[in-house]
This record gives sequence, C-alpha cells and structure tokens, in this order.
Amino acid sequence: MPFIELESNLPASCIPEELVNKLCSVAAEALSKPAERINITVKTGLAMLIAGSMAPCVQLTISSIGVVGNAEQNKQHGAKFFEFLTKELGLTADRILIRFYPVEPWQIGKNGTVMTFL
Repeated sequence: MPFIELESNLPASCIPEELVNKLCSVAAEALSKPAERINITVKTGLAMLIAGSMAPCVQLTISSIGVVGNAEQNKQHGAKFFEFLTKELGLTADRILIRFYPVEPWQIGKNGTVMTFL
C-alpha cells in the first residue's frame, strides 16, 4: 500500500490535469504494486526552497511496505520517478528531491485494523 506525496511550489495551474492518474500508473509499475493500492496526495503552491533557490521544484515522498528498503531498489525506483517528473513538469533533475520511507505492515491502519492482520 504505497503512499505517494508530491509537494511543489508550482501553482496548481502548472500541474497537468492527468498528473495524479499518470503518477499512479508510474508508481504501480515502478513499485510492482496494483494501482488500486496506490495512495497519492498532491500539494501545490507551497513556499519551498531546494538548494538555496525558490525556483520551481518538487519533493516526492514514497512510503511503502517491502519495496523501498534498500539503495539498489530506490536507485531503480528513483530513475523512473525522475524521468516521469522531468517530462511531465518540465523540471530538471536537480529541482526534484525524492525521499523513500520503508514502512512495516503494523504501521498502516486499514479497515479497522492494521495491514499485519489483513
């Protein structure tokens, strides 16, 4: 059950209408998870500074069980997300940061319990 959070200082008007659906497809493919399990939040128009500059930028946070736990996995995932975001948002790779957080099944609640018991 991956959680994807995209934060940007770009105004909402600069985010393509289909970005959320496309990001879901990219995440499902990159993380080998069904699209129905992907959860995405997009926040725009934020006050953000990356590398000392407030030029257009994005921070992408990816939290998931079992698929973001090591450097090799994240290197492969990151390449796919960087490719997608540079293409879709017209940003250079140095204006995009990705944070990976592995989570355990007991840290995600669903249907009145936690994923451990589902």
